[in-house]
Amino acid sequence: MHLIETRDLCYVYPGKVTALNNINFIAPRNARIAVIGSNGAGKSTLFKHFNGIFRPTSGQVLIRGEPITKQNVKEIRKFVGIVFQNPDDQIFAPTVEQDVAFGPTNLGLDPETIHHRVHEALKVVGIEHLAHRVPHHLSGGEKKRVAIAGVIAMEPEVLVLDEPNAGLDPRGVADLNLFINSLAKKFGMTVIFSTHDVGLVPEVADFIYVMDKGRIVASGTVDEIFIQPDMLKSVRLDVPVIPKLLKSLKENGVDVSMAYTYADAEAALLRAYGKRS
Repeated sequence: MHLIETRDLCYVYPGKVTALNNINFIAPRNARIAVIGSNGAGKSTLFKHFNGIFRPTSGQVLIRGEPITKQNVKEIRKFVGIVFQNPDDQIFAPTVEQDVAFGPTNLGLDPETIHHRVHEALKVVGIEHLAHRVPHHLSGGEKKRVAIAGVIAMEPEVLVLDEPNAGLDPRGVADLNLFINSLAKKFGMTVIFSTHDVGLVPEVADFIYVMDKGRIVASGTVDEIFIQPDMLKSVRLDVPVIPKLLKSLKENGVDVSMAYTYADAEAALLRAYGKRS
């Protein structure tokens, strides 16, 4: 049984604008899944179906094998947590600590449990020192961490991140990579994230869905997707820099194996040039 599954999911906005067309998507346990596509591909609309914010025009969304209903939607939202692209859409409390506590408080938990969850969530995202700060005075990257902490404090099994690297500087993106990987490795959490920055994907994804104009046009592992430059070009995306560079070296006579992450590329180049660190 999959944590999330959609079957022929379609969604039409008012005005008869088709946003999703026959989407078949699967999220298993302990997975890191990237949904890539240019702006307007339908990524955010798809994500809003995962915890009942949107209801399908047709087709199904199944959470642990069960459809989302009015009766179970509150439980679904504990199970599937979503962090939106703009953290200001989710932050509203006077202090960071109060904001992160909002979700657990609404679950009816006792004060001691709420305090523990808030402390742990702030620790996971590395912002314990901001607990008493006013959220709207923080930087964009800090606000994003607050929004993520607020969702993590609900202890979902699935964390959905909509364009998590938007507005982050290079250090922020690097920290985000480590964070996503820690959730999957340390906590067994399934992480689903969207992006149009393909360079982020090999470092933090096991499986990729490619979307364009409301459809899934390809799916597969990192190497299965990024050996299709023509397909990516057709949906206004590109191959990440690392495999593109290694492919160029290989075409120019360098006997180097293909790699997609920085660490794998470094090892491949050291092997190619007969050096050892």
